[in-house]
Amino acid sequence: MKKKLSETEKAEAGYFKPTEIVREAWQTTLACAKALRAKTVLFQCPASFKPTRENIANLEIFFTSIKRGKLNFGWEPRGAWDDATVKSICKDLKLWHVVDPFDKITVTPENCYYRLHGRTGWRYKYEESELEELAEMLPKRKLSYVFFNNIEMIEDALTFQKIIKENSL
Repeated sequence: MKKKLSETEKAEAGYFKPTEIVREAWQTTLACAKALRAKTVLFQCPASFKPTRENIANLEIFFTSIKRGKLNFGWEPRGAWDDATVKSICKDLKLWHVVDPFDKITVTPENCYYRLHGRTGWRYKYEESELEELAEMLPKRKLSYVFFNNIEMIEDALTFQKIIKENSL
């Protein structure tokens, strides 16, 4: 959100807490998604969002209380989340597990959303052979997302797009 938060709002923000400021942030996100005609919304969590009972309960409350319409929801947990917990949450809440496929295997391979942060950090440039390997990881004939989040993101995305086109001929 592009507004200055009060101290109370700061304390109540984030972590999918059942608070007014989190609901307001969701409404802002939803309005942006509608304006952009987006098909998918990404919920990226910091490593500090740990798999505690409270955080899992907050996820459940949040995702079962909002209206998603036809939107897909991608969830990128960071840190010490085990695959069984993530898989259960994704199944129950209809979330796509978002991962960097060179670091982790998604627990929702039927709904593929990859975010590539660079194998050694954001300054990384992918080799063509790595992008060919990435193309092989995608499910065939299924909607998939691949998001490059590195310094060479445009060049890497264009090279990847060329590989995908060549493979589909």
